Amino acid sequence: MKMDQDADPQLRIGFIGAGNMAFGIAKGMLSGNVLPINIKVSAPSSTNQGRFQELGISVTHSNTEVVSGSDLVFVAVKPHLVPLVLSEVSPHVQQKQIIVSVAAGVTLAVLEELLPENSIVIRLMPNLPCVVQEGALLFARGANAKQEDGAVLRSLLRCCGLVVEGPEAWIDIHTGMSGSGVAFVYLFAEALAEGAVKMGMPSALAHSIASQTVLGAGRLLRDSGKHPAQLRSEVCTPGGTTIYGLHTLEQGGVRASVMSAVESATEKARELGRK
Repeated sequence: MKMDQDADPQLRIGFIGAGNMAFGIAKGMLSGNVLPINIKVSAPSSTNQGRFQELGISVTHSNTEVVSGSDLVFVAVKPHLVPLVLSEVSPHVQQKQIIVSVAAGVTLAVLEELLPENSIVIRLMPNLPCVVQEGALLFARGANAKQEDGAVLRSLLRCCGLVVEGPEAWIDIHTGMSGSGVAFVYLFAEALAEGAVKMGMPSALAHSIASQTVLGAGRLLRDSGKHPAQLRSEVCTPGGTTIYGLHTLEQGGVRASVMSAVESATEKARELGRK
């Protein structure tokens, strides 16, 4: 299967859990050739189910119903609920089903232990921009997951954004950098806008321009293929406004703070895995 090949439109996809990650992935997949009729979502309460129904996706309160009727199942519940959920659905898991966990910190070894022997397990870490098809998703295959299984997942997720496969050791780093990093970018965007408000710009306009600035900078960084330092130097003219601003950021230790933030978030993800 080629990396850019469309997903099999007949593939039946299930979600256990109806939170933001499940919604983001489902919405991303629907922008490809996956049909709402082939997706089913389960959650214990009806709180988050309405937005799935608006997309034409059927919902249920039964996890076993989802597993029994799916070829590929996303386990998208809070990490501490994974053992409970998998022990419930384990008797219904079939040999050829692909089980994809998006629970932070839950290792492949733990997942494989909780599921029937020889189960096909993949660990995936997406991030919130999947909702607008601009996510960054990293996955690692378990012992019984073949390259074709990874290709099936990649074909399903390719409309969600950048999809990369790597060793499991990278998953927690990806969680710290990209999963949590989205919030770090929002914090920066907020501060950017507040700086403009301080200097006299109306708040609504400042936030609108700040969001466009972050979006534009991100797209240019991705599409140019240049190193961030190169693009940064291209914006700096000798004695100009940008170098003065960058100097102030360096005095505030922004670079070290961001690196430490990624480190802290990564360590927390690893800690979740040890529990």
